[in-house]
Amino acid sequence: MTATGAGALAGRVDALLDRRGEAGGRFFDAEAGRIADLCRAVAARFGEGGRLLALAGSPQARSDARHVAVEFVHPVIVGKRALPAVALVREAGPPADQVAALARPQDVAMAFGAAAETVEALAAARSRGCLTVGLETPHAEWSFAPPSADPFVRQELAETLYHVVWELVHVFLDHSGGSAAGAGASAFLYPFLEAGGTEDAGALRADVRRSVEAKAREAAALRAQTLTEGRDALVAAARAVRAALDAGGKLLAFGNGGSATDAMDLVADLTAAPQGWPARAALDLAADPAILTALANDVGPEVLFQRQVIAYGEPPDVALGLSMIGSSPDVVAALAEGRRRGLGTVAFVGYDGGRIAAEGLGDHVIVSRSEHIPRIQEAQAAAYHVLRELIELAG
Repeated sequence: MTATGAGALAGRVDALLDRRGEAGGRFFDAEAGRIADLCRAVAARFGEGGRLLALAGSPQARSDARHVAVEFVHPVIVGKRALPAVALVREAGPPADQVAALARPQDVAMAFGAAAETVEALAAARSRGCLTVGLETPHAEWSFAPPSADPFVRQELAETLYHVVWELVHVFLDHSGGSAAGAGASAFLYPFLEAGGTEDAGALRADVRRSVEAKAREAAALRAQTLTEGRDALVAAARAVRAALDAGGKLLAFGNGGSATDAMDLVADLTAAPQGWPARAALDLAADPAILTALANDVGPEVLFQRQVIAYGEPPDVALGLSMIGSSPDVVAALAEGRRRGLGTVAFVGYDGGRIAAEGLGDHVIVSRSEHIPRIQEAQAAAYHVLRELIELAG
């Protein structure tokens, strides 16, 4: 790609937003009913004592496998039960071998991508009686292929899909366990579960389908807000990051939970972009569990990323943090440390921007104005994917 001016980069952001809106509308309009049925089928497996096994091969797919696992195990919605899920990825050996050792007939195997090892692992899961879900993985009972030639867009739509499945599986679990108490703290997700709601399975399925469609619209709206309001910040961040990389610097990315998997994905997109772009220098500061657990145990969780910025960061590096509420103590500390050491700083935040925005800890801050964690993560995925593309154009 050749270098592009700021005005053209801003226009590119608008074009990339339109691309996402068109693909997302087509995908969820076509698939809402099947997604509702999938939620019911997955809930039934959990009701039988099953687990979610997430399978992946490529670096980007591994970030999705880890992301969906953390969503099920650590629910961010008050009152929702933790559900067993584990990512079976290459670091622990061939995924098919892990499936052979761990999978049970009542489990759900969710595969990401079409890597040969992923296809093999999914086939092994199906042979053991698991319900199989494929996000661009062939030969699954439930296959989904987002309608876009852009790998970033396909991944973003897959993320929205598995977030929606995670959210709405609870509808069927609550319904099967008796919903007279209503949806409680999660009523904003599915108000039709409130006391007095229908017990009719067909009506419930229709309600869940409408909820899928509503969540897809919410995701599209927040993505539009993030990319439109954050257009100038994304362009400036891309130019700053590209200048740092061209000067021999690197990008240090970090976040917690689902944001840790987003940092993993962004680093994979920099070092091994699926489009074949040149490899760029980047480190994922959430990647090494030995370092993270040593720091958390011996010092405290607030220094998880700060100590690594001290260890690895030097000008002209850029520290990039992701925080749902904009105030995660370890992300705040790392950005502040980066600022003290002369690094560039970029932040993707939700809510109103939190401390990161209020205290000016990011040279470039992109805010997704929502308090709903799954939607924030989906908007941030679009934003950092757009940033990645702009980095190539900005040179």
